[in-house]
Amino acid sequence: MSNEIRRVKRELAYKGVVIDVYKDYMEFENGNTAEWDFIHHDGAAAVVPVMEDGRILMVRQYRNALERYTLEIPAGKLDRPGEPGAECAARELEEETGFRAGRLDWLITLRTTVAFCNEKIDIYVARELIPSMQNLDEDEYISVKAYTLDELMKKIYSGEIEDSKTVSAVLAYALKYGEEQRTKME
Repeated sequence: MSNEIRRVKRELAYKGVVIDVYKDYMEFENGNTAEWDFIHHDGAAAVVPVMEDGRILMVRQYRNALERYTLEIPAGKLDRPGEPGAECAARELEEETGFRAGRLDWLITLRTTVAFCNEKIDIYVARELIPSMQNLDEDEYISVKAYTLDELMKKIYSGEIEDSKTVSAVLAYALKYGEEQRTKME
């Protein structure tokens, strides 16, 4: 923390399956106090699966918070605190899409909502995809479809794709590898 801001107490308000919610009691250098919400998340990993022809595999799944289906890159929660992101990304790729990665490269790390949550998502690019078997959790209903980078960009800018990790990953991928992908598609 800093000299100006100090947490004096943290109380667990709710312990969930994916998150824990805390109430933080804060003191400030000027004598003021405040209560802040804090959400703890163990972390996650996600992957941009790139097929040999340059298309990107995306998953369509129901998201309860939005009460609708969304189009996203494959992702999932770390199985344990400290699990390497690449390990999680590889597992989620195979579970959700039915492909394994022959090559997995780190792309970006993001923090989803820094104002009140510590969730960290490491995002990788998967290449040299090897067909395997989809292995969904019993509460997952996921369909998989491949899109060109241009199709995904249009879906982002039209508002069809709103998921922050997916938007960040696709835009970062486009900046880093876009020219290479356009050359493949020609």
